[in-house]
Amino acid sequence: MTDPISRRNALRLFGLGAGAAAFPIESLKSAVDQWILEDSFLHQSNPRTITAITLGAGARGNTYGSYALQYPDQIRIVGVAEPIPLRNERYSKKHNIPDENRFKTWEHVFDRPKFADAIIITTPDDLHYGPCMKALDMGYDVLLEKPIAPTEQECRKILAKVQKTGRIVAVCHVLRYAPYFIKLKSMIDSGAVGSLVSVQHLEPIEHIHMSHSFVRGNWHDSKKTTPIILAKSCHDLDILRWLIGRNSDSVAAFGGLKWFRKENAPAGSTARCMDGCAIESECPYSALRIYHRKRIWTYVFDLPEDKEKQGDAILEYLRTTNYGRCVYRMENDQPDHIACTILFEDGITAGFNMEAFTSYGGRRTRVMGSMGDIVGDMNKFSYTDFRTGKTTEWDVHVDETGVYKNQGHGGGDFRLMHDWVAAVSKQDAGLLSSTIEASIESHIMGFAAEKSRLNHQVEKIRL
Repeated sequence: MTDPISRRNALRLFGLGAGAAAFPIESLKSAVDQWILEDSFLHQSNPRTITAITLGAGARGNTYGSYALQYPDQIRIVGVAEPIPLRNERYSKKHNIPDENRFKTWEHVFDRPKFADAIIITTPDDLHYGPCMKALDMGYDVLLEKPIAPTEQECRKILAKVQKTGRIVAVCHVLRYAPYFIKLKSMIDSGAVGSLVSVQHLEPIEHIHMSHSFVRGNWHDSKKTTPIILAKSCHDLDILRWLIGRNSDSVAAFGGLKWFRKENAPAGSTARCMDGCAIESECPYSALRIYHRKRIWTYVFDLPEDKEKQGDAILEYLRTTNYGRCVYRMENDQPDHIACTILFEDGITAGFNMEAFTSYGGRRTRVMGSMGDIVGDMNKFSYTDFRTGKTTEWDVHVDETGVYKNQGHGGGDFRLMHDWVAAVSKQDAGLLSSTIEASIESHIMGFAAEKSRLNHQVEKIRL
């Protein structure tokens, strides 16, 4: 028997009836407060509109910038640094940024005295540390795209700088703000599954996403960017840490690059998909199929606004960039599968798998406790109470999840922006769940997991 979970039966679900004594009162209050907060947070007003400068006008810069376009009473984008002229021009036009506040690189922004409240850092991974440290020195608050920085030492230095300056830094661990994961955490914290024992979590990258981002794309070389377990999966390590609510202790990781290798190149394949490849028409990773015929994953191309001219522009990118190269003939080194076992305090264990070869995306999570379990897929979850044998379902598409539910990362992108803007406006970091103090552990876990994978040994996680 299944029932949808909604706010009107939230109290019943969490046992605030005859069975309330089965759960800790404070946990129950926290869980129900979350439901109340979700109804009311959109109506909270900020004392003032904040201003921000965006460093990097690519995909993520435009995602966060679009929040300012929809909610100009909360935030205005007053500056941009972007070396690609077309991106700089388009971003400036969207946000009515004056010429004097348009910069080629992030360094030029800091040649000027402070002229905004905050900095949004959406530069490439290897350009997070420098601008973040400079922004903190100059008194800016910061929204920092993940990963925090490419090395553990740089991550720790940013944390130390934040603690010294007292500035507000939110890490873009947007899954913490998605209604699905908020409800999942509320269930665990309420005691609905009893004593938490273990969690299994799967990140299915989806095979074309893997080829696009981590074979052909910007993150194909772990040494020039960051290891995939940080570049892609620090979201997942962070969610595990957040859901479990305990410090991590140690990790063992296995995996590697199995398929996207030169020795696996099919007979008749060529250096580029456009070079007369004999198997192009049947290859699932054909650049012509993905980018030109299906017109997907083209956000990385700066295409003309005239749609009739876009096809020729895409073909030119496929002739001249890595996006047109054979996936078996790249200089890629990122693993296409990783399996981790993580030990947390109180003997709680977590199994985490990052898998490239799936036909689907979206995280899958199984939570197992002494009195119940939860199985979910980022859209819905099923909760079974061992005491009653009853299964209850919650569906993000059915439940009232607010105006951000159709935004990126299950609504997490705009909910993060909402909370960060409020934190900067009110100068209250307590409004954020992904402060750098909270988020850095996921990175330390990731660095330890990568070390474990390479050294074939269990690694202690040193916080």
